[in-house]
Amino acid sequence: MRILITGGAGFIGSHLSEYLLDRGDEVWVIDDLSTGKLENIQHLRDNPGFHLAVETIMNETVMDRLVSETDVIYHLAAAVGVELIVHSPVATIERNILGTDIVLRLANRYLSKVLITSTSEVYGKSDQVPFKEDADRVLGPTTKSRWSYSSSKAIDEFLALAYHKERKLETVIMRLFNTVGPRQIGRYGMVIPRMVGQALEGKPITVYGDGEQYRCFTYVGDVVRAAVGLMETPDAVGQVFNIGNDIGISISGLAKKIKEMAGSSSEIVYIPYEQAYEEGFEDMRIRIPDLSKANQIIGYEPTVQLDQILEKVIRHFKEHKDFA
Repeated sequence: MRILITGGAGFIGSHLSEYLLDRGDEVWVIDDLSTGKLENIQHLRDNPGFHLAVETIMNETVMDRLVSETDVIYHLAAAVGVELIVHSPVATIERNILGTDIVLRLANRYLSKVLITSTSEVYGKSDQVPFKEDADRVLGPTTKSRWSYSSSKAIDEFLALAYHKERKLETVIMRLFNTVGPRQIGRYGMVIPRMVGQALEGKPITVYGDGEQYRCFTYVGDVVRAAVGLMETPDAVGQVFNIGNDIGISISGLAKKIKEMAGSSSEIVYIPYEQAYEEGFEDMRIRIPDLSKANQIIGYEPTVQLDQILEKVIRHFKEHKDFA
């Protein structure tokens, strides 16, 4: 296959690139390196099937050339992390909505199949746990920038589904629940790499809010296999799928587990949301996916659980000293 990955130098994109190249596909990556890193894909650059364009997906001329040369698009490029979303809301909205618009228009022009990566954030403050793909969405007011990310990704989903319904474009939507693993950094608010970095450096392990938020964490390898499985399953076209892990932990419990597994003497400190993000920041108390739809269509179930994930992340940080 000839495959284009937007955001392919990012955390998930680099693992997906690696997986597809290993099985013999030809991979084109576009990434502006705003959150992705060349180090993530450096080991792939000698592969004759790997091609890299350091450019934004907002450059439609470059995107047109790349889409015209490929058959399948994995659209991963997006604003990521709560801190980036809160502090750069304009870039978040523009990159998510306008970037996806470009991807879908060009995919329609060249009849490329598209996977849109969405997020569990689209469920907002819903308490209908576990979240099912057809559940109602509950959001806060537009004055809270937190909800701009949820809304922008929902628009991405609406647009992808509209292209499928009206123009018969083959689209698949994957809603991710806290993907983690090696190469992820804590710079933009990702909780596990942030806490692991703090623990290994002997700094205070920071828990935002009261720590009773309940989250599930998914290993990046499971997400990559699910993405490829969905793209290669005809029955997945025009559908939305939760991809994650349905076994969770409180954020306080996570901090204690990381401290213990890292052998750290760091203290655990609690930071009010207002200090960590912005005044009036709203969060969800519990976020658990219903995975039955993905299991039925592609046999999806998570294979790597939290302790194994943390072992892999801690080992990666120790080997690479990449705490940024």
